[in-house]
Amino acid sequence: MNSGNGFSSWNLDSDIFSAIQKKGWIDPTEIQLEAIPIGRKGMDIVGQARTGSGKTAAFGIPLLEKCSNLGTVQAVVLCPTRELAVQVAEEINSLQGDKGLMVQTVYGGVDLEKQAKKLSEGVDIVVGTPGRVIDMTKRKFLNLEEVKIFCLDEADRMLDMGFFPDVLWIFEKMENREQTMLFSATFPQEILDAANEFMTNAVHIMSDDLEVEVPEIDQYGVQIGRMNKIWALGRIISNLDEGDQMLIFANTKRMVDILVERLGRARIKAIGLHGDIAQGKREKILGLFRDGEYKIVVATDVAARGLDVDGITHVVNYDLPDDTESYVHRIGRTGRMGKKGESWSFVTKEDVTILDKISSTWNMEIPLVEVPDLNSNFDRDPIKKREDWGEVSNAFGMVKISLQLGKKQVSKKTICDWIIDNAKIPELAVGEVFQDENSTIVEIHVDKVSYVIGVMKNKKLSDIDLSPNVV
Repeated sequence: MNSGNGFSSWNLDSDIFSAIQKKGWIDPTEIQLEAIPIGRKGMDIVGQARTGSGKTAAFGIPLLEKCSNLGTVQAVVLCPTRELAVQVAEEINSLQGDKGLMVQTVYGGVDLEKQAKKLSEGVDIVVGTPGRVIDMTKRKFLNLEEVKIFCLDEADRMLDMGFFPDVLWIFEKMENREQTMLFSATFPQEILDAANEFMTNAVHIMSDDLEVEVPEIDQYGVQIGRMNKIWALGRIISNLDEGDQMLIFANTKRMVDILVERLGRARIKAIGLHGDIAQGKREKILGLFRDGEYKIVVATDVAARGLDVDGITHVVNYDLPDDTESYVHRIGRTGRMGKKGESWSFVTKEDVTILDKISSTWNMEIPLVEVPDLNSNFDRDPIKKREDWGEVSNAFGMVKISLQLGKKQVSKKTICDWIIDNAKIPELAVGEVFQDENSTIVEIHVDKVSYVIGVMKNKKLSDIDLSPNVV
């Protein structure tokens, strides 16, 4: 134990300290070590903190110490997504122990009247999203003028998602605000400008460079065609240990649904998370995932925001993301709080440049490796491998096939005519033919190649076995 800097050295509120002990925390994380003493003094904070760094406690502990069980809103925490708001509220609730403060979430997508009723019954801390906080304020269920402490969580995402005008509106309504704590993974100029406008003598807690922190986990790329991504995923899943949890990222809601269905057919239990799933059900899924009831979740980026589960051991990029920063946020879901983790990215021919860009942008090594071996406890692949000619075809849709005969035995024209006659394919389906003395390479269109290879294996040309092989 680091006795000089441990939680026990701060003389915290007894209820909060008991809750921290119950969690088994001894030493604060880096952001907690720097932010909590400053926050407890009532000073404004601009803190650089990423998902998984313990930032909720960094602002939550000072906030909880300053609030009392009055039934009036003394503190507001603003989050970019409903999922994150729920997670932050749960963490704050668990940190207050038996202090008795009423913490209420306020976000869209659920019954406004129910949330309004809770606010009317008396609340001490509100955790919410910008749109619904504004709604509640305009409808007179929430009086922002009473608020003393304001915390803005994941400010950079607010900016990305177009919420910043709403954030500024909320800032301006808090006329009696005494303390502001702003946390962000990166600091675009707009956020720094807002901080300077609404905060006085804020203490800046951040690293020297503002790049996204790349987690120290094992990263792998697997070059594979679209048709066999699901086979490769089955292999990786076969190697999960008891207690492992996997988060699979897809770029579209439709792909999330397809993957859950395909895995289900292979008797692999997985659950999907995307924007079309009702909010109540999403929260239930997240809770079950955190509790370890679900081993595998398939999600889009939007649905995975706020999905901060310490037990995630594997992240799979079934689809590579469109931007490099999303990749880092995705893989950061594993290897949390110093634990081991690994990420696997499926890379089609078209994706190779994207992976190169990710590697060079963040100075990471993402080696391209073979699909892992099947776990020895399995007698066959969970999902069967398929022929994927698209992955070996060129830009014109042609697949090169090598044959064990050359111009010594037969001419290019004879080979072309034989293929067209015996496989009954159009002339356009045969491309270039390359020959040397003892071998031939012929191009066949991807739509016909499987059938042509079958014919070549079963028939001889001038009593010669063709022995076709894909180049």
